[in-house]
Amino acid sequence: MQFTLDKATRGQSLTIDLLPSGVIKSQLIRFGIMEGEKVTCLDRLVGGTVILQKKRLEIALGCDLAKSIMVTDEK
Repeated sequence: MQFTLDKATRGQSLTIDLLPSGVIKSQLIRFGIMEGEKVTCLDRLVGGTVILQKKRLEIALGCDLAKSIMVTDEK
């Protein structure tokens, strides 16, 4: 099931399907967040911030950015 990252729930394992184009995509790739990568939604903060975990790296993404990233649930 494909949905935007802002809909992810705490503890959910995800695969990144589509990143926004341009500078944002380049910055996410520098952090190791690429299309096809497996990540976990570590936490959801007030205001919509999503905390992702990839191996031992934790990355906080704002709500607007999370709305532009398509993911698939890894069930």
